[in-house]
Amino acid sequence: MSLKVGRLFGVEVRLHYTWFLIFALLTWSLAWGYLPVGYPEQGDVFYWGVGAFCAAMLFVSVLIHEVAHSVVARRYKIKVNSITLYFLGGVSETAEEAHTPEAELRMAAAGPLTSIVLGVAFYALFLLGGGFLPVAVVAVLEYSGYINIVLAVFNLIPAFPMDGGRVLRGVIWGRNKNVLKSTRLVTNVSRLISFLFIAFGFLSTILFADFSGIWLLFIGLFVQSSAQASMNETRVTQALLGVKVGDIMTREVKTVEPGLSLQQVQDYAFTPFKHHGFPVVKDGVLLGLITDEDVRRVKPEHWDERRVEDVMRKTADLVSANPGDAAVDALIKLAKAGVGRLPVVEDGVLVGIITRGDFTRTIQERLKFRS
Repeated sequence: MSLKVGRLFGVEVRLHYTWFLIFALLTWSLAWGYLPVGYPEQGDVFYWGVGAFCAAMLFVSVLIHEVAHSVVARRYKIKVNSITLYFLGGVSETAEEAHTPEAELRMAAAGPLTSIVLGVAFYALFLLGGGFLPVAVVAVLEYSGYINIVLAVFNLIPAFPMDGGRVLRGVIWGRNKNVLKSTRLVTNVSRLISFLFIAFGFLSTILFADFSGIWLLFIGLFVQSSAQASMNETRVTQALLGVKVGDIMTREVKTVEPGLSLQQVQDYAFTPFKHHGFPVVKDGVLLGLITDEDVRRVKPEHWDERRVEDVMRKTADLVSANPGDAAVDALIKLAKAGVGRLPVVEDGVLVGIITRGDFTRTIQERLKFRS
């Protein structure tokens, strides 16, 4: 649910749909509240124009903040797939987590440090140029300095998914040398902080009729869910560390031929084996994949005359894996494609299939072994 807007330093930049909502709300809030108080006796054009520009500067600042994370991640050979700007900030999507406590600390700290530098720079320009720059420019500089410092302080809260939570994990990880235990501890700290946000938000809203407390409630819920998501992500990535697709894929694969009728594939594949999809193979070469959904799109009375090759998803449209791929990369492919299985192909030949069940079984076994 996001829109691609370009690439920066080779990283795809996307805007989540909530960005547009908060951009409008922030512009309105600045035009009706913040700017008239700080810069009275200006016209509506000033308030709305400067408000929109200030809102845009917030998201530019968030983007620079996330790019700083990405630059440091790439120095540690961690691939950054994309940066997505949301209503509460931004997220850098990396292919994997940091490998060492040092990498975790530096990656996490890069964002807040960059925001502090930006905040100081903008505020210095505001102080130096206040006497001769146009008032609209001065207002934007002041707000940009203020919001970058707020962004840095907010992100240093020691809770997931904020940078402060990852800084804290890096410090604890460096001491106990156990990333799972470190993540679990920071997750518990995050839950405590989320309860504090929720409690203060509830009291502010109910007892003092301060509806800004709704934001605290929302942030508390956001921190709580993100902390658990971070814990789950770490458990999965650690369980799959060093595992290749070829290690866990299913090698004995039931396949169907492209010339079979849909009635035949229903009778001899879908009904007896209860799978939701089968690779379509001829002479060992993968041609495509047919699912029960593909069959159901055709009316049963036409199943005898329609062939597998007529309705299958061709290889060019499939997401596949190689037996030498990291299992965690294949899991990401699976999740992004929204499918339940990936054909495993080597030199155009089907050598296996990897399913959600394969991942689940492997993760459970490896986590049980470690515990």
